Parts: sequence; C-alpha cells; structure tokens
Amino acid sequence: MAAGTGAQSRRFDSGRICLDLVATGPGPLGDREQLDSPARLADWLVATGLVPRGTPLTAVDETWPARFRHLRACVDRLTTAEPAGRAADSALAGLNALAAGPPPGLRAVREDGVLVRVLSEGPDCETLLAAVARDAVELLTDPVARSGLRRCEGETCGRLYLDTSRGRRRRWCSSDVCGNRERVARHRRRLKDDPGPSLEIDA
Repeated sequence: MAAGTGAQSRRFDSGRICLDLVATGPGPLGDREQLDSPARLADWLVATGLVPRGTPLTAVDETWPARFRHLRACVDRLTTAEPAGRAADSALAGLNALAAGPPPGLRAVREDGVLVRVLSEGPDCETLLAAVARDAVELLTDPVARSGLRRCEGETCGRLYLDTSRGRRRRWCSSDVCGNRERVARHRRRLKDDPGPSLEIDA
C-alpha cells in the first residue's frame, strides 16, 4: 500500500498530463523508472495534480503501477506514430478503452475560509486512468494542440513536450537541464575551435 502523499520532484513540465506520464519511463539519459512502486506512483499522482495534495492514498496497491505503465506505453506509441502518419491501432484501442471510463468526481470545500478542490470519493485507479487517457485523446484529436507537440532537441534526450512558447521556438524539455547542457557543450566547442592567442615568452 502507498503511504505517502508528498510530491516527488519531477524532471520538467511537459504541458500536458498525458505527456507527464510518458516522461516517467526510463530514458536515454539514464532516468530511472518512476512508476516502479505504489509509493512512487502515489507521489506522481499528487505531483501532477491528478490527486489534490493531502488526499489519503492508501488504496494505491501493487496493481496500480502496471496499469499506469500500460497506459503510458499506449500514449507513447501514439504520440510518436500519429505525427509521423503511422497507425498504432492496438495502442489506440487500449487508450480508447481507458478513456471510456468516468474521470474522478471533484467538489469544492471551504478550508480556512478558502475554497479548495477535493475528490468526491476516494482515489480509484479506473477513474484516474480515465482522466489521463482523456487528456491524451484531447491532445491527439486537437490539430492546434497536436501541432505544438515537440521532442527535446537535447542530444541524448528526446522527451516529449507541448510547445506553447511565443513563436513556438522552444527547443528543450527543460531549459535548466537539457538547455543548460547544450549551452555548456556549445561553449566548450567554441573554446576548442578558438583557444585564443598564445602567450610568447621572450628568452
């Protein structure tokens, strides 16, 4: 059973919760599997906002991570295949089956004089999967949103994100991670190509 409700540190904000899910998998940069236990999945659910902070997550058991990893595989295949004009029918069928379920019910309650969002009922795996699957359906069927789908240009990355920047000129999943790595590499290349004037010492 998952005991924690705290949010783990996420690598970057993709702009869509379905892309956040894709980013939880092992990556070319040696990123570890983030959904390898109920506790880590519980942390991810809170970090993404699917579950309001402070919600008890004792219902998250050993079956949940595998089900979210299955949805992740479907979304990953579709977000790769569809922009390239390739069909991924089995992934589409899996996504549609999960999206057909009802999303979590929400209600507003007053805490310390302020309205906050809470779940109408305890967290349920089917409804949370449906919320992420529906987000993927909306992304894949919206031509404007889909046109902003990008892969990080980091040399060893390739994470997916939604480019909503002005002029749609965002190049990296994270400016602080891949962007900074690329700037450092570019600086080193410049130094190598142009080491500067050599110092001559008079005898």
